[in-house]
Amino acid sequence: MGASWMQCQLENVRIPGCSGLQQVSIQEGAIHTIQSMDASVLSSTQPRIDLGGDWLSLGGIDLQINGALGLAFPDLSATDHSKLHDIRQFLWQQGVDGFLPTLVTTSVEKFQQALAVLSTQTLQVERGQAQILGVHLEGPCLNAVKRGAHPQEYLQTLSIKNLQAVMGSYRDVVKVITLAPELEPSGEAVAWLRSHDITVSLGHSLATATEADAAFNQGATMVTHAFNAMPSLHHRQPGLLAAALMHPQVWCGFIADGQHVDPLMLKLILKASPRQGLFLVSDALSPLGLPDGVYPWDSRQIQVTAGTARLPDGTLSGTTLPLLNGVQNLIRWGLCSVGRAIALATEAPRQALGLSGLGPGQPAHGLLRWHHHAQTKTLTWQRLFPSDDVPSFEA
Repeated sequence: MGASWMQCQLENVRIPGCSGLQQVSIQEGAIHTIQSMDASVLSSTQPRIDLGGDWLSLGGIDLQINGALGLAFPDLSATDHSKLHDIRQFLWQQGVDGFLPTLVTTSVEKFQQALAVLSTQTLQVERGQAQILGVHLEGPCLNAVKRGAHPQEYLQTLSIKNLQAVMGSYRDVVKVITLAPELEPSGEAVAWLRSHDITVSLGHSLATATEADAAFNQGATMVTHAFNAMPSLHHRQPGLLAAALMHPQVWCGFIADGQHVDPLMLKLILKASPRQGLFLVSDALSPLGLPDGVYPWDSRQIQVTAGTARLPDGTLSGTTLPLLNGVQNLIRWGLCSVGRAIALATEAPRQALGLSGLGPGQPAHGLLRWHHHAQTKTLTWQRLFPSDDVPSFEA
């Protein structure tokens, strides 16, 4: 499309959250206005691009991703800046605008080493690369009974002192931390984290509904990979997840790979939270972008088969599927509308993190165009304005 994307009008556009067809005016490379096709006054001075009823969105935001292209984020060292560059470019080409590198439970020394590297990357915004929005610490203050694939030897009790030791001088780069609230019922640690603008997410936990509600009242606003590493929904013991789904200020991340959660249970929570409160994550591990096989994972190994990663004992440790695969799965399984599926990976995680969504002022170069094939129940996407100056990544 050449340089015309800097000044153009997109017509017959569908946008998550809007009814009917829309017109999007782009001026100087940014969204200027969004208005109904019926109400708009078409201008003859700008090139027009007819999307023919396709959907438009910003790129995805992945709030839980553990690595890619063979690099696990907890293993980051000072020599890995070029690898991070490749990962950021790869994720952009997977439709991701921004992400939180997730550091799973490890030693304090490795936490510090990875945070040191990532602290130099968070302010870098480059065309054709996904932006590092901060860091997600998934641990180490987790319940040992629900640790999943997290190594028990590095788990810690929940206290301000331990959190300070883990983050050290890199506290400002931490945006989200997953913890088990029952480890410290007073809520002092949660309050301390919130006072430093760190989002508290509950996970790897045995918290009861009462304990979870207390943590939400203390400032926790998120839940990590709903259903996984927590008690499931039970009619006499509703637990953490039920409390979260009923709380108007809480966002629950979930994985839609068909392995972590059965699609029927995803349909249940999507119906339980019809408007907001849910967002997609990939929970992708370091083999993301690589073929199936056996890969190192901390001091152990994982077997990746059809995009699902497991430890040798069969423990589910994550996936190697990109974020937007989850959107496509939701449509393939018939779990929600196209607009909502797209929003779960693009708008909802932005809202959960307090970021602006699709609207005036947003740069246009990263917009995604989605086409729904109704007969086959499939959804495809592409960057609307692919960047000619960004080479394709070859894994």
